[in-house]
Amino acid sequence: MRRILLGAAMAAMLAAGGVAPAFAQGNPFQPLVYVNDSVVTRYELDQRMRFLQILRAPDGDRASAEQALIDDRLRLFAARQMGIAASDAQIDAGLAEFAGRANMDVEEFTRALAQAGVEQQTFRDFIAAGVVWRELVRQRLVPQVQVSDAELDQEMQRVIETPRITHVALSELIIPAPPGQEAQAMRLAESLVQSVRSEADFAAAARQHSATPSAENGGRLPWAPLENLPPSLRPIILSMQNGQISQPLTVEGAVVLFYLRDSRGTLRPGAKEQVLDYVRFRLASTAEANRIAALSDTCADLFVHARNLPPEQIQRQTLSQGQIPTAEAIRLAVLDDNESTIVSQGGSAEILMLCKRQSALLAGNAQEAPVPVTAEGEEGAAPDPDALPDREQMRGQIFSRKVGQAADNYLAELRANAIIRRP
Repeated sequence: MRRILLGAAMAAMLAAGGVAPAFAQGNPFQPLVYVNDSVVTRYELDQRMRFLQILRAPDGDRASAEQALIDDRLRLFAARQMGIAASDAQIDAGLAEFAGRANMDVEEFTRALAQAGVEQQTFRDFIAAGVVWRELVRQRLVPQVQVSDAELDQEMQRVIETPRITHVALSELIIPAPPGQEAQAMRLAESLVQSVRSEADFAAAARQHSATPSAENGGRLPWAPLENLPPSLRPIILSMQNGQISQPLTVEGAVVLFYLRDSRGTLRPGAKEQVLDYVRFRLASTAEANRIAALSDTCADLFVHARNLPPEQIQRQTLSQGQIPTAEAIRLAVLDDNESTIVSQGGSAEILMLCKRQSALLAGNAQEAPVPVTAEGEEGAAPDPDALPDREQMRGQIFSRKVGQAADNYLAELRANAIIRRP
């Protein structure tokens, strides 16, 4: 999706013949902000704003562009403190990767920037700051980040409890973009993304700007199975929340916006079933049971107190809810992990402690089914949509998210400790 939008933005920029000046001309080398031992000039801010406008970035206003330059100075400052510098080869690779998002090589991308008044050095400085920051994060932050099995189980449980979307209620807004008017259509779409705050806003915009019969009905489309949508559109819709407008999507001769009014879904089969790991410990008296329960914080603690007792007095079982006797199941239903209850049985008593409660799917360690491959190497049947994601892939996603959060926190710390002043 990002590649599509970047390519569309570059095409729109070329069609428009450049971008408007960022702000009134002045002394280009006038210092605007001092950041520790470096300075941000008026010229650099002008260049960064033009660059962000070309990319159709939502943070292309003056304040956001200035903050981005300040943050780049902080990234470079922290990298120098650690002896990290970007090599020419690393920067060149970064330039090629970024230009490739717009389906261009570096020369084509640089030429397109020049047509809009953005110098190659501005592009190079932008990439260099990103290169050294990634290396700093790799050296300083990545070794500190770990994903525990408990975190992984929690994320897997969230996946299990999240309904799989099967039907969606969409509204559409199709803006005509005939040859030569692509940039104008994109600008209108982007302004609508910024201004639409509700279904009523979208409906009003559709009635005014959309070129399809649904415009009369505010762009409303009937409920539709997700599988009926084009495969390329499904991930875009699945990434949206109810009540959210999509980013502009370019198609031949038009720019398209969608509004997700509502969605319906179903849980995976077996998602509500639970497996309980619990201990039953029989003792001679209620007083003794209360004493041991008060001293035991985990199921393992109970076995310490059962030392030298006949093994039949203490049992640990892992059963599905349907396999547990009703009386025990009722008492276990109100317990959290490592919580216990005492069951009096005439003169004797029993400790029931819940060790762990988890989804039957998670307990079964369900994995994403591999795509079957035929002898000729062609894909066979599609993977089971009810299967859970691969645990290690999920661990990698959590790890990447935590690294991103750690990087944001470290940048905020650098910002708080920096000497930032204006002349």
